[in-house]
Parts: sequence; structure tokens; C-alpha cells
Amino acid sequence: MLASESATKLMEHQENIIEIRGLWTVFGDFVVHRDLDLDVHRGEILSIVGGSGSGKTTLLRQMLGLDHPARGSVKIFGKLTEGADQHQLVEARKRWGMLFQQGALFSALTVFENIALPLNELRTLPDDLIHDLVMLELNMVHLQEADAYKLPADLSGGMIKRVALARALALEPELLFLDEPTAGLDPEGCESFVKLIRDLHQALGLTIVMVTHDLDTLFELTTRVAVLADRHVIANAPVKEVIGLPHPFIQQFFLGARGQRAMEVLGRVSLQ
Repeated sequence: MLASESATKLMEHQENIIEIRGLWTVFGDFVVHRDLDLDVHRGEILSIVGGSGSGKTTLLRQMLGLDHPARGSVKIFGKLTEGADQHQLVEARKRWGMLFQQGALFSALTVFENIALPLNELRTLPDDLIHDLVMLELNMVHLQEADAYKLPADLSGGMIKRVALARALALEPELLFLDEPTAGLDPEGCESFVKLIRDLHQALGLTIVMVTHDLDTLFELTTRVAVLADRHVIANAPVKEVIGLPHPFIQQFFLGARGQRAMEVLGRVSLQ
């Protein structure tokens, strides 16, 4: 890993929500990840970036227990995802939420029914409490009560993202996964959604793992950035440290024309 010594020492004192060690992800003869190590600290926003085919979303699937490593281990909340029985997985999944890239709302269900789905699956909450909780979640993501009875087809792209975020937060998780959260949004919608994520992160004390290629979103939200290249994590540090590293992908991604524009507009990262 190319993180600085000071950053490494700081990370040693953090509580890890996720620990990945020696991960190999293999599909047939194709190796996606080889000897990949990664930690996610409690309370941070970790962004995962990498080129096309670097295995960003595949790494998320490993964290979520949807895929199993060919070698190595993935721990969430101190528990191995591989080998966990169904009850253990169900209990662990109550502690995290997932926002899919396109929202993944059920088209035949109303906004209310989509958000209520994880609450109904608990089979322990009365209907009136579920109603109140759904309305609370709608308010949290800045949607109106009247929106609860709309179908996904009646929603704008930004509203779909907010409903999907409300569903991801329905069980009050500690950990939130975001897959390209601002993809498909116009600049105004993107700025608004980024602010919402930042506010919820602070208000709820969330730990967030985010896959993104959008540099504006990354610079606005990220505590640390993990860079996937050469089948493993080549850097895992704050953005200011990562952009100074000499790897070709890092130089192209962060210091190319697109990166320069994003940093100039935001004024948050200095190249000095």
C-alpha cells in the first residue's frame, strides 16, 4: 500500500467496521482481486475508485456477502461473512443498508411500500408504527407525505435516489453502502443529494462505503479514498495524500483535465 507512514499509524488506532485480508476474487480463469487488503473505520466515508474492470462493485458484493472469496477473508463487525449461517447473515444485514446505482425500487410498489419493505420483513412491528417510521424516513430525505403514495414511474431521478436512500436507512443501520450515488443526476440534483448524504452521515453517525467515479462527489464527501488498480488496493489514504502518488492511474484520474476542473471548482484540494 502506498499510504504514508503517518496515515498508517493513525489508521492503526481506528476501530475497524470492515476488515479484508488477502482477498482473491476469481471468476473462472479471470482474477479480479489478488491479495487485496482493506479496512473501513467507524464513522468515516471511504470512497472506492478504480478503472473500468478493476472490481469496484465486485468488492462491494464481497463486503455484502453476495460473493465469497476464492482466498482470504472479509469481516464485518468482527464477523466473517464466509461460513456464516443464514441467521447470522440476517442479523448482520440489519446493521447495514445499501443504495443501488439506479435505486432498484420495485416498480409495482408505491414509495411507502418500498420503504416499508425491510420493516415488514422483521415481522415484529405493528402497522401503525411502520407507518410512522416510513413517514419519518420520508421527512429525513426531504420528501413530502404525498409522495408516499406515488409509484416509482411517477418520480424524478433525484426522488428515486431519495426513496432508495430512505429504504436503505429504514432499519437504522450503522453502515451504509453507496454504489455510484449521484450517477444520472443533473448538477443541481447532484449537489443536493451530496448535501443530504453529508448531513445524514453527521446526524446519524454513519459509516459509509461509497463507489464513485464522480470527482465532485468524492472531494465533497470522502474521508479516505481506496484506489483499486493492478488487482489490489494500491493506495488508501486521504485524497490530498493519494493525489501525490506516482501511479499512472492515480495521475490520470485525479490530475487529468476532469480532475483539475473538479478541484478548481470545489477549492477543497490543493496540489501544492
